[in-house]
Amino acid sequence: MEGGNSPNLQIQHLPLATAAVSVQPHIDSFSYKENLIGALLAIFGHLVISIALNLQKYSHIRLAGSKDPRAYFKTKTWWCGLFLLVLGELGVFSSYAFAPLSLIVPLSAVSVIASAIIGIIFIKEKWKPKDFLRRYVLSFVGCGLAIVGTYLLITFGPNSHEKMTGENITRHLVSWPFLLYMLVEIIVFCLLLYFYKEKNVNYIVVILLLVALLGSMTAVTVKAVAGMIVVSIQGNLQLDYPIFYIMLVCMIATAIFQATFLAQASQLYDSSQIASVGYILSTTVAITAGATFYLDFVGEDVLHICMFALGCLIAFLGVFLITRNKKKSVPFEPYISMDAMPGMQNMHDKGIAVQPDLKSSFSYGALENNDNMPEIYTPATLPIVQEQHGSKGVSAPPYRVLEHSKKE
Repeated sequence: MEGGNSPNLQIQHLPLATAAVSVQPHIDSFSYKENLIGALLAIFGHLVISIALNLQKYSHIRLAGSKDPRAYFKTKTWWCGLFLLVLGELGVFSSYAFAPLSLIVPLSAVSVIASAIIGIIFIKEKWKPKDFLRRYVLSFVGCGLAIVGTYLLITFGPNSHEKMTGENITRHLVSWPFLLYMLVEIIVFCLLLYFYKEKNVNYIVVILLLVALLGSMTAVTVKAVAGMIVVSIQGNLQLDYPIFYIMLVCMIATAIFQATFLAQASQLYDSSQIASVGYILSTTVAITAGATFYLDFVGEDVLHICMFALGCLIAFLGVFLITRNKKKSVPFEPYISMDAMPGMQNMHDKGIAVQPDLKSSFSYGALENNDNMPEIYTPATLPIVQEQHGSKGVSAPPYRVLEHSKKE
C-alpha cells in the first residue's frame, strides 16, 4: 500500500512546484522596475524637501533683515516652501509602496547633498578660488562619496516584493523574528529613556538613538500604510482591515514622539552633528527593522548584501564629511552693539575695531577673566578722601579728588 500511494503523492505536489517556478521569473523581472520607481520617487521627494526648507529659511532671514512688519506665514516665499514640502513628503511616502524599506531609508542622504549644494550656490560672500576650495573641499568630497554610495544602494539594493495586503502585514506582525526584535527594541528604548530622564544622561548618541528607534517603527508603519493604499487604488480594497488603522495610529504617534526628541536634541547640540549622527543611527536601525519585519534580504546573495553594506558605509562617510564642514555657531554673549544704533559712526572705520571680537578674552557685558588685559583697558580710579573742617559756618565739599598715577 505504501508503494502504491507514493506515486500519487508525487503527482499531487508536481503542479504546485511547477506553478511556483513559473511565477518567480515574472516577479523578478518586474521587481527591478519597482525598485527604480521607488528610488526615483524617494530621490525626488528628498530633493524637493531640501529646496522647500531652504525657501522657508530664506523667507525668515529676509524678513528679519528688513523692516517688513508682515509675519512669515503671510509671504509668498514661505507658502511656496510649504507647498514644496508637502509635495516632497508625498513623494517619499509613496516611494515606500514600490521599493523595499531597506532601499528607501538610506536615500535620505540626497537631502543632505542638496542642502550642501544649495548652501554653496546661495553664498553671499566673495571668496578667492584658493580660499573657496580650501573652505569647501570637504563638502565636495562628501557629496561625491554620498553620490557613489547612493548609486551602490540603488544598484545592489534588496529585491524582495510582496503585496501589502492586510493578511501579509498581520502575518509579519506576529512572526517570531519581529516579535524578538520588538522585545529587544522596547528594552533598549526603556533603558535609554530611564538614563535620559532620571540620570540626566543627555549625550547626543542617547537622544538620537531614541529618535532612531522610534523612526524605525515609523518607517515600518509608513510602508504598511502606503502599500495598503496603493493596493486599494489598484482595485483590492484593504482599508476595511483593522491592521490598517493600527498601523496608521502607530505611524502618527511615533512620528510625534520622534519630533519631540529631535527638538530636544536641537536645543543641546549643533544641527550639523544632529544631521550626521542622526542619519547614521536612523538608517542602521531602520534597515534592521526592515530586514526583520519585511524580510528584505531573504533570498539575496552574499555579493549583493556586501555591496549594499559598502554603499551604506560610503554614504555615511559622505554625510559625515558634508556636515563636518559646516560652521559651528558662536554662543551668544550680550553686549551693546554701537553700530546698530541710528546716527552712530561705523564700528570699523579705518580698520580699527572699537568693539572687541566675541572670541577674544574681553567683551562688553560678558563676565570673563580680564587678568591679561593691557593697561589701556584698565579703568581710571578716583579715590575719595574725607576731610575734617574746623569752621562750622564755611561749607566745603565733603570730598576732594586726588590725582592718581599709574604707579599707585
